[in-house]
Formats: sequence, structure tokens, C-alpha cells
Amino acid sequence: MPSAIWSGAISFGLVTIPIRLIAATEDHSVHFRRVHLEDMGRVRNRTVCSIDGEEVTSAEIGKGYEVEKDTVIPITDDELADMPLPTARAIDVVAFVDRDTIDPIRLGQVYYLEAAGEVAAKPYTLLRKALERSSKAAIAKYALRGRERLGLLSVKDTAMVLHQMHWPDEVRDPAELAPEPVGVNEGEVERALMLIESMVLDGVSGFHDEYTEALEKLVEAKAEGKALVAPKTEAKRSGQVVDLMSALEESVQAARKSRGESGEDATVHDMPARKKTAAQARKAPAKKAAKKTSGRKPRSA
Repeated sequence: MPSAIWSGAISFGLVTIPIRLIAATEDHSVHFRRVHLEDMGRVRNRTVCSIDGEEVTSAEIGKGYEVEKDTVIPITDDELADMPLPTARAIDVVAFVDRDTIDPIRLGQVYYLEAAGEVAAKPYTLLRKALERSSKAAIAKYALRGRERLGLLSVKDTAMVLHQMHWPDEVRDPAELAPEPVGVNEGEVERALMLIESMVLDGVSGFHDEYTEALEKLVEAKAEGKALVAPKTEAKRSGQVVDLMSALEESVQAARKSRGESGEDATVHDMPARKKTAAQARKAPAKKAAKKTSGRKPRSA
């Protein structure tokens, strides 16, 4: 079990629930070190003063806030510790909301809340069951790493989780990122819906990090002095879409084929008939004329 990164209590009305904050996710990425290629010696970052060029120790490093260019005000740890922060050791529940009313973009880092000792077991279970039965989530304020934060308290299986939330002014307005209005016909929308339907899954537990797996094999092969075999990759087609309808249709067929479906009923609308070329138009009457003369009897001499 990972160690707690914070300890305090949930303040729920007049109820206090001692808890410990546990990171709910782990980083399984492959990490590299910066090395000197000549001898593989590790290269470390040095803390150097930008004015005198001298290396400084951690004891000589403090915090400063730049109010304007070349003007920095020092802020001490003691001054920060004296700041009024009522949520310093409490997750203070301030409201309850429907879970689906929270914009997912507001949610950030997620933590498990562990009951801290036997005294916390009953109130912890009480709040968890109340949240579960009401289908509500709690909005809470708490302090972590030197600042007050907003959080969403909800239930996962038999535990409670805390999602760190971005404050409203931390979320950018996406309106300026939207493309110019374009026309999309109903046939394209229906094919897009078919593509979505053909790719529906019951869950996402089957996905895994293929890049990290390949990277681990690379590191293992080099460590054992084995020859490196480049993985086979399929050539990607150009991202330019010439015929959106055809691209959607082909995507539906490919998705169904990958799932073992025939895909025979993928077509909803008939594709527009291709226009005849000038050469084809000239040939058509000649074939018709030949058909008419084929049944005539030859004239007698």
C-alpha cells in the first residue's frame, strides 16, 4: 500500500471522519536519466545563482514572487505558515450535487480516502453509504501543498475518492477554438453514428500501454546485448479526406471486420451514381443500335 501524502479529517456537518489521502493512480512510465555519453556518468542539475554564478545549497534557496521585471519580493515559509487557511487539516464538505452536473474538464488528480483507524470506520461507512444511496457527490474545500483547493467527494466500490477540481477561472473558454461553421448532411451524420455504434465496448479495462511494453523490451534487449528488431508498423494513409462519406463507410466496414462481423448491413444510403464520361455517353447509342439491327433478316439479292 502506498504511503499517505496527507492526513486530516472530513468535516461533514458535525461529523468528523479522520482520513488519510492516498494517490489513486500510479506512474508506470519508463524513466530515463541524463548521462554523459562518453562514460555513461549521470548528469545532475546544479542550482546556480543567476547573478554571481555560484552554486547554492538547498538551505540557501527560498521563495520569491516577481511583482515586475527585475523586482522580486521574498516570501518566507513562516509567513506562509501563518496564512489563514481554515482547511489546512480538513476536507470541509460545503454542498452536495448530482454527479453528472460536474463538467469532467473540471476534474484533475484523484485520491483514495482511507479511514484513519477504528474510530473512523463507522462515520466513514455512513458517509459512503449515504453518498451511494443518494447518487450524490460532495463538493469540498481542502488545502494541499500550500494552497486551498476545491474537490469532489464520491464513491468507488467500498471506498471514497476525492477528485481535485479546477477553480472556475482555471478552465479556458473553448469557444475560440471552434472551427468556422460548415455544412454536414444527414447521410454523413448517420454514417458517423454507425461508426460509433460499431466501436462501442462494454468497458475500457482491455486497453494497455503498448509503447511502454515495447520500450521495456528495447531496454531488456540492450541490457542483454541482443540484436534489436524493429517492430512492424502499418503504413498510415494520408490524413487528407477526399470523400468523407466513403471514408466513414470504409471505417464502419473495417471496425465491424475487426470484431468478426460481416458488415453486410453497414450501408444505409446508396452512394450517388457516378456521372458518365463523354466517351461512355458516345458508346451507349451505338450499343442500342446494334441491338435493334440484330433481329432483322438479310435482304434478298
